Amino acid sequence: MAIVAPYVRKHLSADALFHVVRSGGARLPAHRLDDTDMSCPDALMSACAMVSLKAPALLAFAKERAEGHWPTISGIERVPCDTHMREILDPLAPKWLRPVCTSVFRQLPRGTALAPMAFLAGPS
Repeated sequence: MAIVAPYVRKHLSADALFHVVRSGGARLPAHRLDDTDMSCPDALMSACAMVSLKAPALLAFAKERAEGHWPTISGIERVPCDTHMREILDPLAPKWLRPVCTSVFRQLPRGTALAPMAFLAGPS
């Protein structure tokens, strides 16, 4: 009996979606004057990775990553502590993060990933 591999939509893979987030994070404005050793894309990617991997807290995510349980996710060089992440991301106005979110969500209808979640009947 042959094993049939499922069709993979490359634009919906974790790598592709993380690339969209990282490239969007690179375009965010630099609002910090001090302590710029932690990049904004690393902070944004760490937040996304923590959520997508369902880590209970940032410290648990950083510990798992340091122990080598998770491979480096989309080139995250340093995982910030939760306070440092808030200091980096909190000052950003939602208008700066909206294009990043829009870019990610734009991929979902393209791959018909939202179709099974529809609960209202479309036009008859």
